[in-house]
Amino acid sequence: MAGTKRGAIMTVTELGKIAVLMGGNSAEREVSLNSGRAVFNALQSVGADVQAIDIQGHAIAQLTEADFDVAFIALHGRGGEDGTIQGVLEWLNKPYTGSGVMASALAMDKWRTKLVWQAAGLNTPKAVLLDQNCDWQKVIADLNFNAIVKPAREGSSIGMRRVHSADELRQSFEYAVQFDAMVLAEAWVSGGEFTVAIVNGEALPAIQLKTSHEFYDYEAKYAADDTQYLLPCGLSPEKERELQAQALKAFELLDCRGWGRIDVMQDQGSGEFWLLEANTSPGMTDHSLVPMAARAMGIGFAELVVTLLHEARSRKPG
Repeated sequence: MAGTKRGAIMTVTELGKIAVLMGGNSAEREVSLNSGRAVFNALQSVGADVQAIDIQGHAIAQLTEADFDVAFIALHGRGGEDGTIQGVLEWLNKPYTGSGVMASALAMDKWRTKLVWQAAGLNTPKAVLLDQNCDWQKVIADLNFNAIVKPAREGSSIGMRRVHSADELRQSFEYAVQFDAMVLAEAWVSGGEFTVAIVNGEALPAIQLKTSHEFYDYEAKYAADDTQYLLPCGLSPEKERELQAQALKAFELLDCRGWGRIDVMQDQGSGEFWLLEANTSPGMTDHSLVPMAARAMGIGFAELVVTLLHEARSRKPG
């Protein structure tokens, strides 16, 4: 892995005091607590000087009072993945894992992420920003009566529903707007769903996701026992390299850094890849997707965590 520092136990003392930031107040709080505990336990297992901090509404006071040299951000969703906590850490001049303020805010916003990718000529499904005054029939017709409604600034598939009619579109908007004032409807792509982890400028092996649900929703991610994760992903070597290159370009266009994940659909007819979204603080338990891809390269969970912290310490905030 490019830039990887091998040997987690030997190098962990160079990191100094580590704070694992977890919890928060977003809809993904419980997922974040699971990620944070896994990261904290991994660092403890290799002898790191580590503390866990549950961010609960007073981040500036909590982080100002804490004694640490580098932060591992295991927060998901708004308040932790959207540039907010990154801005606090910049102000405190504390290095942290993952993307900076601008890239975190941009990647959290599915609508504006899509606009950047479209401007650069990358494939991403057609979408419409919704509001109460929409012509629901026209919107669903423009999306070929097959779309998915998404809160623009939520993660873990929270608030998402697939729709086929004007009534379903309106009802799904009213549901999604409970989670975020900005809601979009995106054209449905039928085919395989893939995710590509990015670590230190390198795209890791792609993973294909298979679920009995209509799509890889919250239940499929965290509760279902029949979700399949194909690694190897089932693509030809040439097609996987194409997918990895597209994911890496999408990641870099958003000015993301350190690590993250790009989610992609492959059209079952044309074989083309269509970018869905970027994740700058993905799930981080030992069965999450980024650690799964790292394991395929012989990189264990603790080593991955330490690698990400070394990358954070190697650069200045900003």
